[in-house]
Amino acid sequence: MCISCFLIAMGMNFFSYWFSDSIVLRMYHAEEVDSSHRLYQIVKDLAQRADLPMPKVYIISTEVPNAFATGRNPSHAAVAATTGILEMLDDEEIRGVLAHEMSHILHRDILISTIVACFASAISMIANIAQWAAIFGRGQ
Repeated sequence: MCISCFLIAMGMNFFSYWFSDSIVLRMYHAEEVDSSHRLYQIVKDLAQRADLPMPKVYIISTEVPNAFATGRNPSHAAVAATTGILEMLDDEEIRGVLAHEMSHILHRDILISTIVACFASAISMIANIAQWAAIFGRGQ
């Protein structure tokens, strides 16, 4: 029972890990920007300074100020920022925000989060099974 819960949790979280970048970017209707965009130039400079591969750069059309990084590893990473944060902050402030986001790429935080989510999902499934077993008994 515990092994099957863990395998199900691993399968679900592996899918999320492998497709995390495309899932979240599609969910927010993010649009990739080209090298002429100010956001691209900032990310390019930060990637070179951190000795990271150049991530894909996206913009999300919303007034809510936000930025995030996603992707399963530095070679498959993406950085996104909203129009709201680009209007609110100057280039130096954007650079600070994006440097923080790119540190998530550098330290493989998506991988660590996925491993934690696998264990948390398995524990949650086991707890649900135990709860229903306690309510209805074991059929004896």
